[in-house]
Amino acid sequence: MRDYHDHEWGHPVHGEAAHLERLVLEGFQAGLSWSTILTKRERFREVFSGFEAETVAALTDDDVERLMADPGIVRNRAKIEAARRNAAATIALRGEGGLEAMLRAYAPTDSPAPATTEELGTTSPESTALSKALKKKGFAFVGPTTMYALMEALGLFDPHLVGCHARGSAS
Repeated sequence: MRDYHDHEWGHPVHGEAAHLERLVLEGFQAGLSWSTILTKRERFREVFSGFEAETVAALTDDDVERLMADPGIVRNRAKIEAARRNAAATIALRGEGGLEAMLRAYAPTDSPAPATTEELGTTSPESTALSKALKKKGFAFVGPTTMYALMEALGLFDPHLVGCHARGSAS
C-alpha cells in the first residue's frame, strides 16, 4: 500500500489501457478495500490481457463464466460484465478523442488541499459530471464516488494531504 501511495496514486498515467485499467479496477473496488484490489491486480491484468480494450470487449459469455471461477480476481458477475461493457464503450470513444481525453476533460481546475483525513473528499462536482457523462456513453460502475477515486488515482488532481511527503511529487 505504501509503494502504491508513494509512486502511483495521484500520479498521471498515459494511454488507453492504463486509463481503462484504473476505471475497471475502481469499479471492482466498489464495496471492497483497495488493498484487496491491489493484491489481485496482477491477475486482473492477466485475465483482461493488459486491459487492451478490443480483447476485453470481445469476452464471451463463456469467458465471463471462466472468470467467475477464477479466485485470483473479484468474482462478481456484474463487475466482470461491466469491464466488458466499459471496454466496448472505450472503443466507441476513440472517434471523440478517446477515454484519456474524456477523463482529463473533467479534471478540477483547483486541486483540493486537505490538511486532515477528515477533510478528504469522496465526490465533487467534477466527479458527478464525469459519472453522468460516462453513463451516457454506456459505461457502468462509474458512480460519482467511484469517479472521484478514479480522478485521484489518475492524478487528475493531487489527492495527498498537505504535508504528506508525496504531495506535489507527481510528474
